[in-house]
Amino acid sequence: MNRDDCLALDAADPLKAFRDEFVLPEGVVYLVGNSLGALPRRTSERVRRAVEQEWGRELVGGWNSAGWYAQPLTTGDRLAPLIGVGPGSVVVGNTTSIAVYQAVAAALRLNPSRNVVVADVTNFPTDNYVLEGLGCEIRDISEGLHDDVAVVLLSEVNYRTGERYDVAEMTARVQAAGALMVWDLCHSVGALEIDVSAADFALGCTYKYLNGGPGAPAFLYVNPRHHEAAENVLSGWYAHAEPFAFEPRFRPADGIRRFTVSTPHVLSFAALEASLDVWERVDLAQVRAKSVQLTSLFVDLVGDALELASPREPERRGSQVSFFHRDGYPVMRALIDRGVHGDFRAPDILRFGFAPLYIRHVDVYDAAQTLLEVLDKELWRDEKYAQRLAVT
Repeated sequence: MNRDDCLALDAADPLKAFRDEFVLPEGVVYLVGNSLGALPRRTSERVRRAVEQEWGRELVGGWNSAGWYAQPLTTGDRLAPLIGVGPGSVVVGNTTSIAVYQAVAAALRLNPSRNVVVADVTNFPTDNYVLEGLGCEIRDISEGLHDDVAVVLLSEVNYRTGERYDVAEMTARVQAAGALMVWDLCHSVGALEIDVSAADFALGCTYKYLNGGPGAPAFLYVNPRHHEAAENVLSGWYAHAEPFAFEPRFRPADGIRRFTVSTPHVLSFAALEASLDVWERVDLAQVRAKSVQLTSLFVDLVGDALELASPREPERRGSQVSFFHRDGYPVMRALIDRGVHGDFRAPDILRFGFAPLYIRHVDVYDAAQTLLEVLDKELWRDEKYAQRLAVT
């Protein structure tokens, strides 16, 4: 595969028009959409309207006239198709860590005769930190599903290696064992075709492949079969049946609204809404097909120059490719200095994310050639690249 071949693939790409929807700095190959997605061009205008018109002119009236009050639910309904579920089952707001807490705590209360939560020791740390804070007994998934397991919390795509679980198969196994299934979709939503409709709970962030912007709100899916019985342990005023009745005691709202917590971050919602305007026109099957093409091309082009940390089989990985390198941090810094942006995950992972809406085959080719040059010429050995930044 040469550069001309890649240009030909890009010319035939059914998603090629979407690249123009994003702000992409000249001279940068941005392979970090699995950490923070690129800026949609329409976002600035949408946020400006929220600030200057909705807030600036309508003032507090914006809660009614601009639809702010309903944002957690209306945005949830817009996001629901991206994870394969129906309207009235997703709420948007807060952060992933809070959503993990809500989901697992609710699941534990739904299964009170059991007391163990099974997780993957390689989950993104916030998931396991939250479990520790809940004070429950935690076991690794490698220990199996025994009759004392109440809840299983897994990430569909591993944040370090990109390895992917089979959602349908694992959900069926967990529920057959009498436990409730909670999925973390942070590294899969917007990159894969997802269907968590059989799961009990699912959650994720919107600032990676969904391009909602830094600190964009998280989302939480609660299977409708649990809407009446599930409890929101963070019973904030927004989840009250009648928030503006200002009653002294809490009464939960019906349906998914009981899983809201507090006042939505309106400006962050505005940015996310702009991105969802793009996503509502996207064919997720085409996204996944291109993701497989891009990641497979990168694996092939890098070849044996690095040890692959991701599964080689494309069906077993998400939309990222990771490699091992004991000096991975300076290697990544040297690469970024040459216009190819990936990231580093301690202790030894070089991580590259491929956002199919704006990454081209020719970008993959150029990134691989630059990486090979950095490795071959040992350009990463410059002392300046060893100095750690706060965010890696």
